[in-house]
Amino acid sequence: MAQVPAIVDGRFKLFESHAILRYLATVFPGVADHWYPADLFTRAKIESILDWHHSNLRLGAGTFVYYTALAPFLGLRPRPEATKHAEKVLMQSLARIESVWLKGDAKFLLGSRQPSIADLSLVCEIMQLEALGDDMRNKFLGGHERILAWIDNVKKATSPHFEQAHVFLFEVKAQMQSKAAVAAKLGASEASSKHKFASKL
Repeated sequence: MAQVPAIVDGRFKLFESHAILRYLATVFPGVADHWYPADLFTRAKIESILDWHHSNLRLGAGTFVYYTALAPFLGLRPRPEATKHAEKVLMQSLARIESVWLKGDAKFLLGSRQPSIADLSLVCEIMQLEALGDDMRNKFLGGHERILAWIDNVKKATSPHFEQAHVFLFEVKAQMQSKAAVAAKLGASEASSKHKFASKL
């Protein structure tokens, strides 16, 4: 299918992140039950979050990051309407997470005391906002204290693996910030040159 992520376990091959998470949580002995609970009611609620994720949080965050950060970085043309729609979906999704699955002082989704594969999937989706730079990330997350606390809880519960999984993301962020700083410096230098030229005239 030429898609990532994908895994190979012996002769078994699988793609799609949520399918992979379900497989890993059920096929290997010793995986703690809280990741993908055997209780069918709790599991169904986790499934519902994972299904919601694709057409809501992923649609908003992924599309917005692509058109505002990755596309310019790769030299692709902007898509203002798609970006505007993605921002709206992202804001709605963040509000929905707080109002439905992180009520009160819930440490993890569904009020659980321990994380599930749904926590992993949604937090990692939100983490890509780091690529937008700190100001833009704070614009989206600054007013969502429960989401920020939840992200921190997932980081602590999965450290050091969480940091290892996001090394590449922070490398990309650093490259993009460096490129933006150079562009800003060149723009300022060009503006200064034009000002000096105009003064001479």
